[in-house]
Amino acid sequence: MRIFLHNCKLISGELGVSELEIDIGGDDMSETINIYCDESCHLENDKQPVMLLGAIWCPQEEVARLSREVQDMKTRHKAAGELKWTKVSKARLDFYLDLVDWFLTEAPLHFRGLVVLHKERLNHTLFNQGSHDDFYYKMYFSLLNKILSPEERYNIYLDIKDTRSRLKLRKLGEVLRNDQYDFTSQMIGHLQNIRSHESYLLQVCDFLLGAVSYRHQELSGNLAKVKIIRHLEKRLGQELLRSTPLWEEKFNLFLFKPREA
Repeated sequence: MRIFLHNCKLISGELGVSELEIDIGGDDMSETINIYCDESCHLENDKQPVMLLGAIWCPQEEVARLSREVQDMKTRHKAAGELKWTKVSKARLDFYLDLVDWFLTEAPLHFRGLVVLHKERLNHTLFNQGSHDDFYYKMYFSLLNKILSPEERYNIYLDIKDTRSRLKLRKLGEVLRNDQYDFTSQMIGHLQNIRSHESYLLQVCDFLLGAVSYRHQELSGNLAKVKIIRHLEKRLGQELLRSTPLWEEKFNLFLFKPREA
């Protein structure tokens, strides 16, 4: 296993520099898939009613093309700056609606979101050895293990959120290595921290996860965000408030409800 802590080359097919890369090795597989992960409201005591994890993925060979298309879309709509759900406004509503349509029509691109409902009801003492961190990694594993397939090889990129991002990356690697399917020895080529401005696809993940979060928090103050969510739900043919079938690969949602003590 090789660990690089500084000035690592980003291998996602986009330009940028990452802070941490873990190369776990493994044999060449039939296809390499890039997975970009984001999270929201993940802290234990942030007074938010939900916790969200999200992942967007596609074949590695498609990353450069898809990234150029997002960049071209931004240029056409004069949407400057980083694509983030928190920046959504009515001034660029047409851009965001086009982005939703683009995602849904791009067959190689997939999204999975995990929503922890009623976060205040979590009983870590009873179910998670008293640790919110243990619960966090269980949820991350639940997010990823429905995406991974033994026939493929994966590069996984996590958005840098805070000073604990390096520790989280290492811990997630341990969780995957300890799984009964032994994912990392044959399937996962890289686990890597990146910053969101380095990856257009990570920004798209932030956008989609933000829409799910806004819907579950029952917010309505930003009319542009409400219109985007309505458009997304109409195109999907279902609300963002319920789980999708497990076999749904384009836009997959899993809602986790805490167990009663």
